[in-house]
Amino acid sequence: MALISVDLLLTVTVAACAILVLIYASGEAVERVLALLDHFGLSATFGGLTIFSLMTSLPELFSHIAASVGILSGDLDYAIGSATVLGANIGSDIVQQTLVLGLVVLMMGGLQFERSFLLTAYLPMIATTLMCLALGWDGTYSRLDGGFLLATFAAYIVFLYRREEHEPRPERRTDVRALTTSAVVLGLFVLVLASAHVLLVSTEIIVTQTGLGGSLIGVVSLGVASAAPEMFTALSGMRRGETGISVGTLIGSNITNPLVAIGLGAVLSTYAVPRPLVLWDLPTETVSAALLLAYLLLKNRKGWLGRGGGIYLVGLYFIYLAARVVFFHSDG
Repeated sequence: MALISVDLLLTVTVAACAILVLIYASGEAVERVLALLDHFGLSATFGGLTIFSLMTSLPELFSHIAASVGILSGDLDYAIGSATVLGANIGSDIVQQTLVLGLVVLMMGGLQFERSFLLTAYLPMIATTLMCLALGWDGTYSRLDGGFLLATFAAYIVFLYRREEHEPRPERRTDVRALTTSAVVLGLFVLVLASAHVLLVSTEIIVTQTGLGGSLIGVVSLGVASAAPEMFTALSGMRRGETGISVGTLIGSNITNPLVAIGLGAVLSTYAVPRPLVLWDLPTETVSAALLLAYLLLKNRKGWLGRGGGIYLVGLYFIYLAARVVFFHSDG
């Protein structure tokens, strides 16, 4: 028993180190993408909804790639690997929509949502969650499901680009600077992929030795850790006076996470969908987001979310988490 405890402690330590590497590498990648955004003269909102949301979703994206490769090679158990990455993905979305958004509102004293943003970003985010709920209700994400999710993301990017107002671009920096920055970003991507694989293998060991549900571990631990880049970017954007980056990243990543990460993983290996995700996680995510959207569009037409709204969102996350742990702690 003592030997098992020591081995388990070592595995948890390795997993924690992998999470730290994920957060650090993703954060560094985001900082360098900021420079590339300036170089190409893209607007803050468009950058937040597309480039930043994709970059800050790197932990989820690469975790899905690593999981799918592990499933196909036989290194990862199909059910456990699926539950872990899906739980981390959906858990990260819920953390961002409630805890992270609430903390950003509290730290900044409030947050302004433009009506056009709510209709072109927040509403599609809710539609994305409903899509994942419908596709996963039968207990699997098939390759066809994954292809549909990826195609939806591509269509959404085209939609955003066509409505983007092209402003005069600032004077470009040297091509060497842009190429160098891109190379560093690519290296950081590789580091994220490697640490994601280590984290997934460690998680499977923890699940096997403790008997906990893989999706619960994904929702509680990996989901919170994976949301750190989004929170960092949102706060950084608010400090710079770029609200578009902040809300665009938080909402955009909730579109990118399921459409790209789950879509790509499903195309590669397919996934087994744990029942708690379709019975509790995805419905909770949908209802909480819909309530906030209704409030901002109908009750508060100015789109202002004050500290009271921030407290509500933070409290909502802990209510969700308590019910998840008590009623849906296993994947059965």
